[in-house]
Amino acid sequence: MAKAGKEKNTKNKSKHTKLMNRKKNKLRLEKETRAQRLKAIVKAAQDHKE
Repeated sequence: MAKAGKEKNTKNKSKHTKLMNRKKNKLRLEKETRAQRLKAIVKAAQDHKE
């Protein structure tokens, strides 16, 4: 049977989820940009080598 009254802890959960999603997106973006920079550096080194 469902609990009567006010819902418990739903606002904190939604805030936490929002913050965690922001954190995950930030890490994903940093990882992608780091990979792109590394590719650019490797390409520049190969071009310079030839």
